[in-house]
Amino acid sequence: MDNQDKEHKRRTRYQGAHPRSYKEKYKELQPEKYVDTVAKVIQKGNTPAGMHIPICVNEILEFLKIKPGQTGLDATLGYGGHTLEMLKRLESKGHLYALDVDPIEITKTRERLENLGYGLEILTTKHLNFANIDEVVVEAGLFDFILADLGVSSMQIDNPDRGFSYKREGPLDLRLNPEKGISAAERLRMITQKELEGMLLENADEPYAEIISKTIVSEIANGADISTTTKLQQMIGDALQFIPTGERKEAIKKSCQRTFQALRIDVNSEFEVLFEFLEKLPNALNKGGRVAILTFHSGEDRLVKKSFKSLMNKGVYSEISTEVIRPTAEECNMNSRARSAKMRWAIKA
Repeated sequence: MDNQDKEHKRRTRYQGAHPRSYKEKYKELQPEKYVDTVAKVIQKGNTPAGMHIPICVNEILEFLKIKPGQTGLDATLGYGGHTLEMLKRLESKGHLYALDVDPIEITKTRERLENLGYGLEILTTKHLNFANIDEVVVEAGLFDFILADLGVSSMQIDNPDRGFSYKREGPLDLRLNPEKGISAAERLRMITQKELEGMLLENADEPYAEIISKTIVSEIANGADISTTTKLQQMIGDALQFIPTGERKEAIKKSCQRTFQALRIDVNSEFEVLFEFLEKLPNALNKGGRVAILTFHSGEDRLVKKSFKSLMNKGVYSEISTEVIRPTAEECNMNSRARSAKMRWAIKA
């Protein structure tokens, strides 16, 4: 009788062609069940919720020249799009290792790839920061090819529970691994105005760094709660009220993007992690081994360029890319998140 008395709770209905709430997009979140819906979203140049479309796949595969029997590493597994394409090139011979610092997404991706037939015999996934590449070499030996895609995955950005985007209400977290370190909200509660200003300048080239940092630190000091993404967005908007009305909306949008980027880079120590990875990288590659790195921020690209050039001059690399490789215009039209991508490569001497 008790079960009969319980009210049946219906799932939130899929509201039209473009549901606004992340959880309402349950069709996109189940691509294996709603293939047509996912295809339509991608066709319009958008990324379905809970998914990530890999960038520069053709360019990466053309450079890596993967052969069956080789051993490779995807240093940033993410949704597994690049991983899947590299696994196909191995033709069930050799082995691919894949790392990810995100404990939430690595479990989903491992299961997804296993369901596609890529089990432990061909793929080893590790919940590990790619700065610790030397630990993987102890187990795997030297690699014939390595890929590092430094972009934050779409499924992380789109999920409001992760707090990566100012566009949706969620906890102001921004950690790639929410089990370690402090959240962006905690970071802001203890930061000084000068420190925040420097972070916004160094990590995002924010033109209004001084006034934004003063507003945020002042409001927190006066007891303002900054635990959500929308609250930080509001503070940035308050700081930029001096901008003429016609220009204000776009200016606030861009400053929100830059501020969230700067905070994400800071709480995840992204530049430090990349520097450590680049230092250890040559000792992880076989002679003639190839590495491709995708960056999405000018600071990241500068670090990669400087490292490759320096090690080329020292004879560690026999060849490096002299210019960045960018996604085609067609790819950018199909996937707007590809527009800021830059690829560089190197070959071990």
